[in-house]
Amino acid sequence: MFDEYVEHTTGVPGLGPVTHQVSQLQFEGFELSPHEVGGFVEEHEDINMSGGPDSGVVGAPIFDLGRVQYMFPAPLVSLAVCSDVLAMGLSSNVIVLIELSHSDQVIKIPIPRKATDMSIYKLFMDPSGRHIIITSSQGENWYLFRSWKKPRQLKGFKMVIESIAWNKAALMSSSNMTSTREILIGARNGTIYEALLDAEEDFFKSHERYLQSVFSLPERHPITGIKFDFFPTSDQRRALVIVTTQSRIYQFVGNSERRSEDGGRIFAGLFSNYREVAPKILELPGDLQRSELQFFTPNSDQALSLPKGMAWMTGPGIYHGSLNFAAAAEDYIDSAQLLPYPTSLTDDVPEIPLSIALTEFHFILLYKDRIAGVCNLDDKLTYEESLPLKPSEEVRGFAADPARKTYWVYTDQSLFELVVGNEDRDVWKIYLEKGEYEIALRYAKTAGHRDYVLGAQANAYFNEGRYFQAAQCYAQCSIAFEEVALKFLDAEERDSLRSYLISRLERTRKTDTTQRMMLATWLVEFYLSKCNELDDIVASESVSSDVDNLQTERTILEDDLRQFFDTYKNDLDHHTVYELIQAHGRTDMYLYYAGTIGDLERVIEHWIIEEEWLKTIESISRQTDLGLYYRFGPVLMRQAPKETVDSWLRQPSLDPLLLIPSILQFQHTVHDPLSPNHAIRYLNHVIFDQLNTSPTIHNLLITFYVPPTPAPYHKPQEDDVPLLRFLSTAPLHPITGKPYFDLDYALRLCKNSGRTQPCVHIYSKMGLWENSVDLALEKGDLELAKINADMPEDDPPLRKKLWLKIARYVVQDKQDIKTAMRFLENTDLLKIEDILPFFPDFVVIDDFKEEIAHALEGYSSHIDTLKSEMDDATQTAESIKRDIIALKTRFVTLDSAEPCSVCSHLLITRQFYVFPCRHSFHADCLIGLAKEYLPPHALRKIVALQNELMQGTPTKGVGVGPLNGADMGRSLPASTTQSQQVVVSRPLLSANFGTIGNPLQNGARAANLLGRNIISAGDRLRDLIIPDALAAVVSAPAWIPSVGAQRRQGINIDEKKIEKLRAELEDLLASSCPLCESVVVGLDKPFVKEGEVDVTWVL
Repeated sequence: MFDEYVEHTTGVPGLGPVTHQVSQLQFEGFELSPHEVGGFVEEHEDINMSGGPDSGVVGAPIFDLGRVQYMFPAPLVSLAVCSDVLAMGLSSNVIVLIELSHSDQVIKIPIPRKATDMSIYKLFMDPSGRHIIITSSQGENWYLFRSWKKPRQLKGFKMVIESIAWNKAALMSSSNMTSTREILIGARNGTIYEALLDAEEDFFKSHERYLQSVFSLPERHPITGIKFDFFPTSDQRRALVIVTTQSRIYQFVGNSERRSEDGGRIFAGLFSNYREVAPKILELPGDLQRSELQFFTPNSDQALSLPKGMAWMTGPGIYHGSLNFAAAAEDYIDSAQLLPYPTSLTDDVPEIPLSIALTEFHFILLYKDRIAGVCNLDDKLTYEESLPLKPSEEVRGFAADPARKTYWVYTDQSLFELVVGNEDRDVWKIYLEKGEYEIALRYAKTAGHRDYVLGAQANAYFNEGRYFQAAQCYAQCSIAFEEVALKFLDAEERDSLRSYLISRLERTRKTDTTQRMMLATWLVEFYLSKCNELDDIVASESVSSDVDNLQTERTILEDDLRQFFDTYKNDLDHHTVYELIQAHGRTDMYLYYAGTIGDLERVIEHWIIEEEWLKTIESISRQTDLGLYYRFGPVLMRQAPKETVDSWLRQPSLDPLLLIPSILQFQHTVHDPLSPNHAIRYLNHVIFDQLNTSPTIHNLLITFYVPPTPAPYHKPQEDDVPLLRFLSTAPLHPITGKPYFDLDYALRLCKNSGRTQPCVHIYSKMGLWENSVDLALEKGDLELAKINADMPEDDPPLRKKLWLKIARYVVQDKQDIKTAMRFLENTDLLKIEDILPFFPDFVVIDDFKEEIAHALEGYSSHIDTLKSEMDDATQTAESIKRDIIALKTRFVTLDSAEPCSVCSHLLITRQFYVFPCRHSFHADCLIGLAKEYLPPHALRKIVALQNELMQGTPTKGVGVGPLNGADMGRSLPASTTQSQQVVVSRPLLSANFGTIGNPLQNGARAANLLGRNIISAGDRLRDLIIPDALAAVVSAPAWIPSVGAQRRQGINIDEKKIEKLRAELEDLLASSCPLCESVVVGLDKPFVKEGEVDVTWVL
């Protein structure tokens, strides 16, 4: 807007912007109103308009006039404003353009005509604010497009333009921004022209696309106002054209010829229809020389919006009405009235205004010294304000922006903006006086206003006898509850009172528990009374034709009561409602209310008293409280066992232990023997489907399978089948492998009831196989005894013993030789000789001689088989002996320069070993290499053998002489060469071990000292092994002179023992090649040891 320039701003004077905010309607609840303070107030002016959060909105002025701070360089002649674009025509033939969104940018465009040659008469601007037409008193017309720097003269327009009708629908929605589309021009000569202008620069086309006269008024009076609209909005084929002069108003209606995006002649056909037929004309005679036609369009910024009201300034007054585009007659102006001009506050004589404007609720009248507003609802003067004019300042006119709803007053020296701030402030009062309460509510500003309107509407409805509507309005206003209730009770309108109570309950705060409880309880009583009343009427008029309607009404009322219980169950006292329902005898509502509040225990008790067992079970199944299953289970199990168990099966959360009292009730009931036992059905489900492992449940099932007192129809063989099935398929404990039920208890029950097969099965479960077989034989059940005799599969002696029991029973008790012979065929454990002792002393052999002969043949065959196996074993032993002898003569040929695989010295320089893989080692090198990979247990064995050999070896030095290779080969796994080599003496490696000088002399002592830690493993054990000492004692040739001399000197050495120890030591050291074996053992070891620096990859 242009508020920066308006003096009424509350900020910094001058250019400070002002925004006029209109608060939205607020509902703060039901405050105290005049109805509660002093009864219904007749005069709405007594309503307090001040105080509260809405006082600023209610007390705000309807209109606010302010001066725009702009100095005109020349007197202002005409003003036009549309879409926030202000166009002012000065007497100096200069057009001033100001776009209100950029009010600091003022554009001045001069018309290239001298003021003496042309004077501006009027400015016309289209709704989009892009096109401006300037007309002069001399008949010259100019066209200015917004982006142009200078106007263009319309040479074909040779008339004084009084009014222009723009094609708002096309201009607001068209993508062609340069075209004015079709316009109608009202000239001073009484002629209506259709024209089209286009600002697009085209060398071959003029800006004046066409200008055509379409109609001339018969009286040739100036056309002071013209307006056209296309309707309906969905099709827009028809057009309504309204034309006014100083004393007449015309209505032209017809179909438009064509509509295109580029525009064209569309009104020629419409006006041609009125060459022979006169249009709708209304004449209001008067001597007024200046007339205006104004319209008000809601949502005028939308392209297809249609005007709602019109106002025509005439001599007698303001002719106004609403436009009805759906009218079938020729007159499209509805509710047309003539409003005489009001008198001023200081003068009783009406004065004709200079100009008028139309808002939604007011006519704004501009006079030469003041501005006034008249409400178009009640024709009362609601606003009047003097214009702050300067001396010799003359008021020119009024301009309105139809798109932005702004209003401007301009004089020859000043510009004023009339701000419509609170126009609908008192609209609700006017509609209230007219009795249009719904519209009054729509425009009520505060909750107090709304409350007042609702109170008045409620009283009006009540006085008219429209009690239900009155009840709804009373519930929304603040009239005292007692007053309203007494009104309905006095009028005997209990149904309307019920509606009022429901609405009041809906609007009562949740925190007002007492009020809500009282209202809800009273409503329950109303519902119940109405239901009983309808029951009585239905019973008394059972023959009447209205019974169906009454029954339907009763059904609807009962549904309403049920819905009321569902909605307001938390606002009701349970005991009070129960008493009310019982007092009225409404059992159905009693049960429904109990179910609604979750009091299913009361429902269940009711159905049990009524012996409605199925409904009882259904009620229990609908709820989630497991305690009701346990509480009412005993009585239901006696009366309806099948349905009760079905309900249990549908509820897997039940604890079977708590249902045992209910299950036991089934034992005391008389039931059909042909029907299944439902207690057993439930227990089987618990054990096998729910995998219950409670011994109590398992024992209870045994109890039902074996009742203490068998029924008279008891048939053991048939009754044992379910029990045996359970005993054989019962779940077993995962650790003990025994069933969860008590075997002793089950055995006792079966014995007392004479159940033989179950007893035998239980004995077998207990591992008492002999008892099970004895019991089966005692009852004469041979097959059952055979089955149990085969059960101890992992104990063949016991099985044989059990089969002997069965055999004795067959032979001695049955005394059937043939049966005994056939019995032997059933088992492989017994032979004929096993059962012969059971036969009598005097028995004829003819009955089983074939069996004896067959047994003897079998023994003979078995002896032959054993003899063959013995021969095979003898041959295998002889072959092994030959292989051992061949091993002693095996030899390997070595080169005399063969090196040791460890130290690389000549191999034959001292005792050595050769392996089949062609690796060869000195004895001490082999020992040192082998101890690195041997496991700890082998190392411990080597240390022990080393100690024993050291103790058995002479303590003095041993002479070293020529070494015979053949003798040395005797103690080696591979033969050496037959050539004799001289052994060169060298220092022993054991010299490095401390002060031990001679390993042969001090080796035993050192080993004894180190052997104390023999239990340690790994490196500690390896340190205890001395390779030089072991190499010296592994092989001690008998031909060594010193050894022989010592032996002849009487040293007693157990040579067999020493040879045995040496053999064991050689087996440990030379059992496999250490190089080959270490490769396998060291697969998991790293190439670079811990702490070792690897430099092999350094360049």
